[in-house]
Amino acid sequence: MHELGIVFYIIRDVKQAAREHGVSRVSGVVMNIGEVSTIVPEYLTDCWRWAADKEELLKGCSLKINTIPAVTRCLACGGEYGTVAHGRTCPYCQSEDTVLLRGNEVEIKEIEVLNT
Repeated sequence: MHELGIVFYIIRDVKQAAREHGVSRVSGVVMNIGEVSTIVPEYLTDCWRWAADKEELLKGCSLKINTIPAVTRCLACGGEYGTVAHGRTCPYCQSEDTVLLRGNEVEIKEIEVLNT
C-alpha cells in the first residue's frame, strides 16, 4: 500500500504551503487523481484520516478526490479515446502507436483554510 507514503508527501506539501501563507488551520485538501495513477482512492482516504489527525494543523481536515479520466491519443490517426476501455490499442485504427494524454495525475488542486 503506497498510499500511506503519498499521504505523507501531501501532508508535507500542505504544511509547507500553510507555513508560507501564515495559515494556522487547514479544513480541506482537494486532490486530482488520475484514473490510471495506480492510487486506490479509498486507501488514500483511509490513510489520510489516520495521518492528518496526528497533525494539529490538519485535525479534522477533509480530503476530497477528483478522478481525472484517462485519455489516450493515437499518433497514427489522431483519435482520442478512453484509456481504460481500450488500453494502448486505438479503437479507430487498431494502432498501438499511442500516448497517454491525461489520467496519471497525482496533484494537490486546492487547500481550503479556515478564516481565523
